[in-house]
Amino acid sequence: MSSSSLVVGIVEDDPDLADIVMAWLEGAGYSVRVYRNATEYRRRQGEEAVDLLLLDWNLPDGTGIEIVESVRASRNARLPVIFLTARDGEDDIVQALGCGGDDYLVKPPKQRELLARVGAVLRRHGIERDGEATLELGPYRIDMSRRRISINGGEIELTQREFDLANYLFRRQGRIVSRDALLKNVWNLHADVSTRTVDTHVSRLRKKLELGGENGWRLAAIYQHGYRLEQA
Repeated sequence: MSSSSLVVGIVEDDPDLADIVMAWLEGAGYSVRVYRNATEYRRRQGEEAVDLLLLDWNLPDGTGIEIVESVRASRNARLPVIFLTARDGEDDIVQALGCGGDDYLVKPPKQRELLARVGAVLRRHGIERDGEATLELGPYRIDMSRRRISINGGEIELTQREFDLANYLFRRQGRIVSRDALLKNVWNLHADVSTRTVDTHVSRLRKKLELGGENGWRLAAIYQHGYRLEQA
């Protein structure tokens, strides 16, 4: 897994703007997925887990408001969302934030401001860069430099793949991660590969890290969706 594998999704039907924002984000170390309309975003979400969504209001086949409302009503309700739109009226901003948006940017965006807001929203949601040296979610401590995980100071023996899987899940705690996303981001495999490998590794990880609720955390299987690491 790369040292910085946070993924930002962009729902934007203007290809020129999408390309510019994608270049800014990739230059800052993010991975990027671009969706040209609401239908493409919904269709691809089964295989691509994003950590934050940059969302246009006016789309060819719907509105950003409709997308946010569907996200907030879904099992992935905690997904951070920033509106990026030409609508700059006070009523528009109030409506976008009121329906579940985390922040609001008016087009044309400024590079430094956009990156700062993306980073700030991710931090508010407790989502850290994979390149951060350590992550602590008591009683767990993930040490990226040594590629080790400990529970209450006691180090747990994990394979390299198990560490990558745990790191990916811990840094997305509280959010559903699909099996397809795990295959792509942890195994670097396409989604048409059997998911039995994922399920087997998750089962082992649950036992090794005691993620059945006994330490305050549970690694739960979400039927037909994937897995979610959540507080018990």
